[in-house]
Amino acid sequence: MACPYGMHREDNPMQLNLSNIHYRYPQAAEPILCGVTATFPQGWTGVVGDNGCGKTTLARIACGLLEPDSGGVGPSLVCAYCIQDATTPPPSLEDFALSYDGRAIRLRRELNLEDDWPWRYETLSGGQQKRLQVACAMWIEPDVLVMDEPTNHVDASTRDTIARALEEFTGIGILISHDRALLDRLCSQCLFMTERGAVMRPGGYSQASAQAALEREAATRAREEARREKRRIEREAQRRREVADRKEAGKSLRGIDKHDSDARHKKRLAVVSGTDGIAAKQAGIMDARRERVAEQLENTRVEKRYDADIWLEAVPSRRPVLVRLPETKLPMGERRLATPPLFIGRSDHIGLVGNNGCGKTTLVRHLMDNVPKGVRVLYIPQEPGEDQCRAVRDRLRGLPSAARGRTLSIVAQLNSEPERLLEGDAISPGEMRKLMLALGILDSPELIVMDEPTNHLDLGSVEALERVLASFPGALLLVSHDRALLDATTSVTWEIGEDDAGECRLHVR
Repeated sequence: MACPYGMHREDNPMQLNLSNIHYRYPQAAEPILCGVTATFPQGWTGVVGDNGCGKTTLARIACGLLEPDSGGVGPSLVCAYCIQDATTPPPSLEDFALSYDGRAIRLRRELNLEDDWPWRYETLSGGQQKRLQVACAMWIEPDVLVMDEPTNHVDASTRDTIARALEEFTGIGILISHDRALLDRLCSQCLFMTERGAVMRPGGYSQASAQAALEREAATRAREEARREKRRIEREAQRRREVADRKEAGKSLRGIDKHDSDARHKKRLAVVSGTDGIAAKQAGIMDARRERVAEQLENTRVEKRYDADIWLEAVPSRRPVLVRLPETKLPMGERRLATPPLFIGRSDHIGLVGNNGCGKTTLVRHLMDNVPKGVRVLYIPQEPGEDQCRAVRDRLRGLPSAARGRTLSIVAQLNSEPERLLEGDAISPGEMRKLMLALGILDSPELIVMDEPTNHLDLGSVEALERVLASFPGALLLVSHDRALLDATTSVTWEIGEDDAGECRLHVR
């Protein structure tokens, strides 16, 4: 927090201005922020971009937690920053626990908080910690509230609870998130950050990203037009240089008889009058035009986007049904998960949804234990173990060059830099799941099972993954809280909920 909590903002409209912000981390070769300017009015502004582009750095500078190398932040406002990691108790936790003013009571009610939660913070689930973190930040009534991935790793009901609470905030809200539904629900504008800077666009994420797509198409057309103009000018410049060279050669008196005074006089007259210099001047003009077009081409940037079909050789299984599960009741500690008869057809795309703790992972493990022999299945867990990660890295290094190139090409289409995977053993969790998918594609899977595939991924990577999974011709089972991902990639839903007796039941719809 930039200022002590407990101060109240005035009722007049506010805005936070960041002007020409530059910042480079110590020991870093390049600055992470370079000339970023943005205005944050009252209401929520989304901040989106690839991992590592500087979203969190910019938000910390906005809150006064980091001092920029240059540039200005103003005016001075009361700020609260909710970090992405909810396991660290918020600074105002104890004061909130002891407070029972109207605001604290309302937040306890809206976020479904128990009175003893602040006193046993380390024992709470991730979703409970996040709700308490949000309550502590909103209780101090900051002018500026920054939420860094507030719905990461939380289930659908917790996500809705947090969203409803944040809708009540009337100050300046800055939301860093890959949750498209939350960005659409809260934000009136979105700041898109890339390596080349930041662009503010109006609307929630869907509206703003549609505008970005139009700009990308316009930039692509402008770049292609500039390429064509550059080629045309180069051809014309070459032609005029050749004319100028011939004219220059023609200025020489060699080859003219020294006694032919008329021919020698005409040659000297052409040189003095400058008619032979016209072609040379025109060639120079064309060279200048070519340089201007080349500069325009250099300045016309198009954001990278991969749309190639990576499933060209993939086909559904010959088996009409890949997995059959009879009606059963799976044990989950003191509770059980009741399921009807289930089956997965060769091209079914299924979304498995439900609150945390309802038995989704239990069901996935049961399904994996009952996949018939001979069915090629790719399973990517929510958090791959170290042994599994090591095996993935070893397999990548041991691939023939053609297969390795194919794998890295798929990773690139999933919005990652392939070079990073070859530099060492430090592969982020999100990139590890992309690499596991890319390697699995080499085995021509008939069924792909992924548990929370969008955790740790930025929005660009989520959308790239969405395009890849939606076009998979085989069977797909996704466990996810990302409604937009499920809507785009699945057509069947397995939903787990609780009945009146507290038993978990699965329904197919």
